[in-house]
Amino acid sequence: MGKREGERPPVPEALPVPIVDAHTHLDACGAKDAAGVAELVDRAASAGVTRVVTVADDLAAARWAARAATWDERVWAAVAVHPTRTAAFTDADRAEIEALARQPRVVAVGETGLDYYWDYSPPEAQQEAFRWHIDLAKRVGKPLMIHDRDAHEDIYRILEEEGAPEKVVFHCFSGDAEFARRCADKGYVLSFAGTVTFRNAQPQRDAAALIPTYQILIETDAPFLTPHPFRGRPNEPYCAAYTARAIAQLRKVDVAELAAEVTATAERVFELSGATSSEPFDREG
Repeated sequence: MGKREGERPPVPEALPVPIVDAHTHLDACGAKDAAGVAELVDRAASAGVTRVVTVADDLAAARWAARAATWDERVWAAVAVHPTRTAAFTDADRAEIEALARQPRVVAVGETGLDYYWDYSPPEAQQEAFRWHIDLAKRVGKPLMIHDRDAHEDIYRILEEEGAPEKVVFHCFSGDAEFARRCADKGYVLSFAGTVTFRNAQPQRDAAALIPTYQILIETDAPFLTPHPFRGRPNEPYCAAYTARAIAQLRKVDVAELAAEVTATAERVFELSGATSSEPFDREG
């Protein structure tokens, strides 16, 4: 991409119906305080992405995400320890994640799961932590947000063995149509990121075309996985609008219809209307 590498993609025309970015990392996008969060979400809102769930992948990020969700009424949080960071997952870590997960602006336990692509944490440690997060999601009554990389069968098996929480979200769904059908039959929700627009992602497109719309979420996983044709450039929540249009085209439906349905799914899964803070928003950060 030459000199354009590193530039943000253009902000697209606003969607006709607002959507929720169901999985982003506002801290990794560069936000440090309330002003930085507002800047990112303002830009997203200009494209019709009016609410976001900012997600943690370690303890420090979990603390930040839970705090950031109190700075802006358009932001909610999910907290967990990412599977690649579970080699040393202590009782103190568990206690703090649980305390954060119980906060009212935290709407999911995640991202947790298994990652067999990287070798930062042994599979046994990942699986033990995943089982603990499953139990936590059930105890706090919030959705489980799953990271699944090269681990479909073990993820599915452990959910069966432990008993899945009432609501399960496969973040950045990476399976094929057959795995999508199995997950959908269990009532799981599949969240699609910019990867569904990549040229080498036909299995994910097949999955996105197959499952019922009420089991679809749209996310960015920003700052990663920027949609085609901007792959390799920094991603932000506003880019969920590109993915929404791509999925609408894939499913041969009007984008307004798709947006309304995935927004309703996000509100149902994360209970966004009920996730209110008991304190005023701290806009000073």
